Amino acid sequence: MTALQHVRLGAYHVVPMAAPDDFAEWRDHARCMVMADVPPDRIAWTEPGGSGGDLFTHGDRRLPVPDREAPQPRVSRRFMEIAKTVIMHSDPDRFGLLYRVLWRLQSKPRLIEDSADADVRAMADMARAVRRDIHKMRAFLRFREVETEEGEYFVAWFEPFHHILRHNAGFFTRRFANMRWSILTPAGSLHWDGETLREGPGATKADAPNGDPTEELWRSYYASIFNPARLKIGAMLKEMPRKYWKNMPEAQLIPELVAGAQAREAAMVAAGAMEEPERPETLEAVAKAIETCARCLIAELHTNAVMGEGPQDAPLMIVGEQPGDNEDMQRRAFVGPAGQLLNVHLEKAGIDRGAAYLTNAVKHFKYVQRGKRRLHQNPSAKEIDTCRWWVESERAIVKPKLVLAMGASAARAMLGKTVSITKARGAPIPLEDGSELWVTAHPSYLLRLEGMGREEQTRLFDADLAAVAARLRELA
Repeated sequence: MTALQHVRLGAYHVVPMAAPDDFAEWRDHARCMVMADVPPDRIAWTEPGGSGGDLFTHGDRRLPVPDREAPQPRVSRRFMEIAKTVIMHSDPDRFGLLYRVLWRLQSKPRLIEDSADADVRAMADMARAVRRDIHKMRAFLRFREVETEEGEYFVAWFEPFHHILRHNAGFFTRRFANMRWSILTPAGSLHWDGETLREGPGATKADAPNGDPTEELWRSYYASIFNPARLKIGAMLKEMPRKYWKNMPEAQLIPELVAGAQAREAAMVAAGAMEEPERPETLEAVAKAIETCARCLIAELHTNAVMGEGPQDAPLMIVGEQPGDNEDMQRRAFVGPAGQLLNVHLEKAGIDRGAAYLTNAVKHFKYVQRGKRRLHQNPSAKEIDTCRWWVESERAIVKPKLVLAMGASAARAMLGKTVSITKARGAPIPLEDGSELWVTAHPSYLLRLEGMGREEQTRLFDADLAAVAARLRELA
């Protein structure tokens, strides 16, 4: 009996996973199932310690053997990237979800781009939750020193929501390469001796130390940097849920510091510490000021401030989102792939880039490290609003007749609110200083598209630039 006949007769398969986060294992099993034409509803995926297989006691636990002529599964790079993150989620249905999307991709190759699809949305939600858990572990894990015969040794206890321990191993071995340490979690543990990383079984909180002598110093430091003027309790709890407080020495001070924040803020106001600074009067002053700006969390990435460039009396001001990797390294706006594409379309529209002033809504590169690569991250609304002070200062000095905002971040920086690019493009929006705002997409958006979608958005982008060029000629 062939694999195809086996499936059509109503057989189903139980696929036991040896590890809950092994993407390569799932990929190999899934490839075999697709090539054997096994539909999603005929597979029960199980993980170590799971009970999913118990419901299918008569299921076939042998993988089917695909026909030799069976084609290899079709899969996009985008699906693979998301799937590698989703596999770490704690939901036992994640294996089935991934296989269902993979199965559907065989007949709908562009399915993963459909953000309205329920399965695609579920994958995105799971990936987002896993990335958040990865970040929380890196941010809130605390090592405590223990005494050993071999000298200094550090132990940390953490309770992740998802299967992220092995994924984060590389981060901690690089970050604490010269320490000897163990990270204990309920599901597993990691042990680093300075040269070799070992995996171990799960542990309990009782296996980890309660504190060490350095914690008092850490609490004193945290109390000294606590800024009541920037206190947003709701945002703080969202970023650092109470779950993590019990393992963080400085978190024990939070209730007391919050209680005294109002009095401290009043004292700072009385002392004039919270007065709004004077707006810079020259572009040189803006460039100097943004070098040391630390008003938002992007400053903690220690990237270069990228100032706008162009004539001080330019009739057109072009505003993008933020510097990218190339812009950060060269400290110039629009010199990366998006900037090169912009040059092509400006020339096509008859707009002289050298006669325009080009800048960004956010002045520093926001990114997340992935190995040796720095991947772009969109700035938050709060970060855009905080950096709005600088781009408004540039506009007040240049006094352009037209402002071209490319992308939603740039539009928000100009208007102070989020607008739809689709609804706002194609017509001028009057600004309070008498200039006009024109809104279009960011050229990086065009770079991410393919096929007919890219052709249509390119046509709209060219039409927007042509309208701006025509309006500039009218005003001239």
